[in-house]
Amino acid sequence: MISSLLFIAESSNRGRGVFAAEDIGPNTTIESSPVIVMSREDRILLDQTLLHDYIFEWGNRKNQCCVALGYISIYNHSYHSNCEYEMDFDEDLIRIKTVRPVMRGEELSINYNGDWNDQKPVWFDVT
Repeated sequence: MISSLLFIAESSNRGRGVFAAEDIGPNTTIESSPVIVMSREDRILLDQTLLHDYIFEWGNRKNQCCVALGYISIYNHSYHSNCEYEMDFDEDLIRIKTVRPVMRGEELSINYNGDWNDQKPVWFDVT
């Protein structure tokens, strides 16, 4: 399920991004999309490709990875994100939910750390 409140557009200096077509209230699930789960061995291969930047660690032990379908892999990162993601390991889904009101035209973002307010530098910000 991808909400009709979303659209894809160019994001300044970050390629494509997901944006709000209308105002969206807090705690609104805006997407629930399936994932393709892969093994640790697959991850080694994927890390050698462009998909490295688009996969998620997966499983309670984080010993797998997944490629998310829908718009999931297009949400850009922010340490001050307006959305959070939830992984459902039993159903092989990732859900995106707003954590505050989002205004029409605003880019929707997630924190790649997995916790929407985690300020720890992510892999591309580590020097």
